[in-house]
Amino acid sequence: MRRSVGALLMVLVVASCGGGSNTSAPRNLDNACSILKQRPGYIKAFRATERRWGVPVHVQMATIYQESKFIGDARTPFRYTLGVLPMGRQSSAFGYSQALDGTWKEYVEETGNRRYKRDNIKHATDFMGWYMTKTRDRLGIPMSDARRQYLAYHDGHTGYARGSYRRKPWLMRIAGEVGDRSVMYQQQLQTCRVARRG
Repeated sequence: MRRSVGALLMVLVVASCGGGSNTSAPRNLDNACSILKQRPGYIKAFRATERRWGVPVHVQMATIYQESKFIGDARTPFRYTLGVLPMGRQSSAFGYSQALDGTWKEYVEETGNRRYKRDNIKHATDFMGWYMTKTRDRLGIPMSDARRQYLAYHDGHTGYARGSYRRKPWLMRIAGEVGDRSVMYQQQLQTCRVARRG
């Protein structure tokens, strides 16, 4: 009997650890220093993406906030017919970066990162760096311009080039909020030690 209880407790402990990955959101998402203090692995991921692709940490953080609120396994809501019958999710977007299945597949094929996962912060930020680099190269949007980078991130390169975002006042408002949050995070990051250590 004791062995059974001990084995059950061990299984519960391992299960509660979630295999070593913490995909829940940090607390106080309005404070960049607090986010990084709670999740030390984040700054390493952000710095690696900044070094490889040139996307500033505060731009990455503001985009992830808007896309997933730092929830690693975030998914879009279900669609319902007749208000009750589930018809699948609104899109295939998943993970910190809310990368769509097709775009993630393109990223994996181009980079060779076949073992990368969208619910891993390092992999998700690398994807964002890859995508935002294409945005800069195709559309001429600087990496530091969080507002316009977000518009292209949301509507895609073709949609942005066509100006589809201009017909979406809600998206223009949200992109402005991403830009403002990027500035706020940038100012906060200048004051915290955890950001300088990363």
